[in-house]
Amino acid sequence: MRVHHLNCGTMRPWGAPEGLVCHVLLVETATGLVLVDSGLGLKDRAAPGARFGPARHFVRPAFDAAETAVRQIEGLGHDPRDVRDIVLTHFDADHVGGAADFPWARVHLTGDEATAALHPATRTEKARYRPAQRDHRPTLISHTPRNGESWRGFPAATELAALSPGIVLIGLPGHTRGHAAVAVDSGDRWILHAGDAFYHRGQIGDTAPPPRALLAMERAVAHDWRRVRANHERLTELRRAEEPDLLIVNAHDPGLLAAARAGTWV
Repeated sequence: MRVHHLNCGTMRPWGAPEGLVCHVLLVETATGLVLVDSGLGLKDRAAPGARFGPARHFVRPAFDAAETAVRQIEGLGHDPRDVRDIVLTHFDADHVGGAADFPWARVHLTGDEATAALHPATRTEKARYRPAQRDHRPTLISHTPRNGESWRGFPAATELAALSPGIVLIGLPGHTRGHAAVAVDSGDRWILHAGDAFYHRGQIGDTAPPPRALLAMERAVAHDWRRVRANHERLTELRRAEEPDLLIVNAHDPGLLAAARAGTWV
């Protein structure tokens, strides 16, 4: 499967001089296109208050139409109608916003995340899951990784074989109740998209120190901080193993996006 690394949402939060990206994978399969996360979309640009909420004043998204997945897919010469499936790491606005530009696409996520998004139980969940993100009435398909097999030391994983062999949803709760990572077999290596399981490469073994503002934000919005820390530890172990057939990326680190495009680790 051919994989494109897209930035679908530049953000400039206070205290993060490198800025943030919304790292989205566009996967070309034998039967169509699959998105891993969807970044920010055209409707977010049109109605940022309802769709993104007050957090936009801190993270300061650009809401650039040219960065949306639908416009980039067109720019690559593909028909957006060929995006039949979107696999979410979680349902936060900066990960699901672009899904509204593909209302026909099935949206895959963990069952726990679907429950949290549809029936938020905590103050943080009620703030983070925006009802406007579901105005296009997406078809949500829930999966239960904890009933699947392990993947490289992660105990809960399930292959989404109906989409394409080599796309694996991995339960990685902590940042949200049903947060997941997504692994994609690109042929010569696996790409592990860890979503928001970590914010900055310095948290999993790089020497670059994470900005304190990002660390504070990560802890403030975490559903379960203990699990977030455990995810950091396991991802650090994977990174330090330097497995040649594995590339680890996340949702927001611009350095990791640049490295993925170059096929290296920064």
